[in-house]
Amino acid sequence: MPERLVIFDTTLRDGEQSPGCSMHVEEKLKMARQLDRLGVDVIEAGFPIASRGDFEAVQLIAREVRRPIIAGLARAKKEDVECLAKALAPAARSRIHIVLATSDLHLEHKLKISRAQAMDQSISAVRLAKSLCDDVEFSPEDATRSDPDFLCRMLEAVIEAGATTVNIPDTVGYTLPQEFSALIKRIRDEVRGIEKATISVHCHDDLGLAVANSLAGIEAGARQVECTMNGIGERAGNAALEELVMAMHVRSDRLRFTTGVQTDEIFASSTLLSEIVRCWPQPNKAIVGRNAFAHEAGIHQHGMMTNPLCYEIMTPESVGVAGTKLVLGKHSGRHALSRRLEELGHPLHGPELDRLYGQFTELADRKKSIYDQDLLSLVAQTDSKRLMDIATA
Repeated sequence: MPERLVIFDTTLRDGEQSPGCSMHVEEKLKMARQLDRLGVDVIEAGFPIASRGDFEAVQLIAREVRRPIIAGLARAKKEDVECLAKALAPAARSRIHIVLATSDLHLEHKLKISRAQAMDQSISAVRLAKSLCDDVEFSPEDATRSDPDFLCRMLEAVIEAGATTVNIPDTVGYTLPQEFSALIKRIRDEVRGIEKATISVHCHDDLGLAVANSLAGIEAGARQVECTMNGIGERAGNAALEELVMAMHVRSDRLRFTTGVQTDEIFASSTLLSEIVRCWPQPNKAIVGRNAFAHEAGIHQHGMMTNPLCYEIMTPESVGVAGTKLVLGKHSGRHALSRRLEELGHPLHGPELDRLYGQFTELADRKKSIYDQDLLSLVAQTDSKRLMDIATA
């Protein structure tokens, strides 16, 4: 039987940290409601200590969105944890998520504390969180550049202190899939008490490997994956929820996992987020880009008309997209042109189609986009020429 994965959506926290993607309180609530319809298991609603607005957003979402677990982020500091607990108080189910770096680079240059101090601070914060909330997650920031022995000792300590989820962040998108898989396996094998906690993964896309690393972590034993809609987030972004979920959906033969995500809500979720933050996915973005189900090349278009499986590994409808688009351009063939003309009420065949196709390719060489009005103009020219030929015959 396929195993169930926990989908932890951090669009409203890590995603919002993407430059230019900040959201107002009501916008966060609107997006949280859509994420609820999407079926994610955990919504990380914000970082309450950061601002009054973030505190209000977390509190409002905790009050209004009742099905998923509502989480928030806190540094390993008493004031952060208590502020987060207060913001989460109205939630039906809540989670306190604590973060503290474990790499020597971060400890020395950013936090300016020793490993021993980091250990004590983490244990203290987790214990406090556990006294306020049963569900506690701990993230050792920059885990993939941390000393593995120290990382494992830190995880043992926070699990003993009460952490129920240990999240392994590839904070700067540095690791490779094979390395990340080996790290997750090592944690499973060497961390005492790991059976008491869920292993989670949180990957960034600085090398374009966030989804690949996340899938490697899942295959190695992680059972929660942290991600964002459209892959938004710090710098190059986070692992994209839509890519992770559809990879498991399409390749269920190899990735034997299930999620609670309603895949036909993916496009609506992507679109709403884009409208809120006014930042749209690049056209060739997997799953949700405007070209994800668009075909221009004649060979592809012919194959699509014969059997969509020739060039589409999922149906557009499965992710909430209305349908496939056959885009007419200089690479298009007669089959696609003939179909569009028929849809416009002007079926052409044989020599007439050949003549118009020649005119169409000449126009397409001059114009980047061919619109229906362009085709109708070509048809009108063809009709006029035919009438003149008849008149002079």
